[in-house]
Amino acid sequence: MAQPLSPSEVQLIGTEVAIRWSDGTESYIPGATLRANSPSASVRGERDIFGHTYGGEAPKDHTGVEVLGWERVGNYALCFAFSDGHNTGLYSYELLRKLGDLPRA
Repeated sequence: MAQPLSPSEVQLIGTEVAIRWSDGTESYIPGATLRANSPSASVRGERDIFGHTYGGEAPKDHTGVEVLGWERVGNYALCFAFSDGHNTGLYSYELLRKLGDLPRA
């Protein structure tokens, strides 16, 4: 059985978060991309048992939003602090890998 993918190193390089994964690959994710894809309930809203979504942010441009720091959450996610004050999204390693695979502008 393969080991689960996890970051072996995380660094801030300019406006991007650089992640070296346990399989040796590297991802570079702009802070604005991370902020725009926050999985937090305050951004995405919350769904009730009937499938209705409540809350969340209106879509907006996150150009210029920077990552100020991060912390590991257990063995499955990172939580980022952003320059616009947002700091509640738990970014699973799976989500971070997908964001790292997106074409860079």
